[in-house]
Formats: sequence, structure tokens, C-alpha cells
Amino acid sequence: MTTPHLPAYIPGELCITVGLDPATPPDECMELVKIDVAADGVSASAADVPALREVVADAAGNGIDLKIVEVARNPGMDTALRDVATVVGYDYPDATVLVVSTTYVGSYSGQFHRSKLEAAEDHAKTGDPVTSAQNFLHELTTPDLPWTGLTVALLIGVAAAAVGTRFLQRRSKRALQSGEGAE
Repeated sequence: MTTPHLPAYIPGELCITVGLDPATPPDECMELVKIDVAADGVSASAADVPALREVVADAAGNGIDLKIVEVARNPGMDTALRDVATVVGYDYPDATVLVVSTTYVGSYSGQFHRSKLEAAEDHAKTGDPVTSAQNFLHELTTPDLPWTGLTVALLIGVAAAAVGTRFLQRRSKRALQSGEGAE
């Protein structure tokens, strides 16, 4: 889980998505994004909004309060998308926020750990905002590998192998000694 903080950089590319000039002050762009997100959980180009609303609805069905922001083009730094997600997440501290651009992804969540978000981000870099959002959600809803259980099973297996090996060594030694005693 991440703690919201003020971002270092809001990209001008965000302004293009909400219909403003890229030279518009970032705060004005963010206000429009926040208004869009408050309405239906999505701030994106008109063509992508219906499909992204479906992803938000699917997430809600899985107990995830997902907010999605689309950025028209890749900003100069991919970390700017995490900054945008954090700003939106500041208003929704228990939500998970996904920000997608052409090939970059950024996220914030009050529900998931950063490692889970990073794994989901890796699957969300598709170039298509809808597919990216679907892949991101799929990764979030896929159960993690039960490392504790696997570790315990592996330790028990190693211990059993060690005991079995020792048992076979003793048995072999006894067989060898009884074979020598018979001669």
C-alpha cells in the first residue's frame, strides 16, 4: 500500500486527453481529470470510455474500487504517470488508480502492495488502454503464489529425503556387516 504525497511532475500530455492545450497549467488538467473520475471512475478519450467503464464495473464486482485515467501520449518520464495516479488516489485513498498512456503505466493503491501493482503494470503495457486496463485488473485478481505453503512443503520434503537417505545408509551398512559376518 502506498502513501499519497504531492507529485513532482504532471505531464502536459494529460491535458490533451481532457481536451485542453498541453501548455495549460497541470493543476487545471488535473481538476478536469478529477471531475471525470468522480463521475464514473474513468477519465479517458471518448472512444475508450464505455469499455473502460466495463473494466471499472468488473473491478467493482471483484471488490476493487478501480479508477482509470488515460493519457493521450507517453510523457517524457514514465514516473509521471505514477504521480498522476497518486494525485487521483489522494482523493480516493482506498481505491486503486491506473494511469495508462501509449506504452507507459502508472498506478496507486490503498488496497494492494507496490509489488502486486508493479506485476500488474508489467502486464498492462500493451499500447491499447482497454486491453491494458483488463490485463491490469486480471493480474490484480489472480491469486499470488502461496510461497509460505510451498516453502514449508519444500522443507518437509528435504527433511524427509535426509531422513530417508540416512535410513538407507544404515540399512546398507547393516546388510554389509551381516554379509561380512556370514563369511
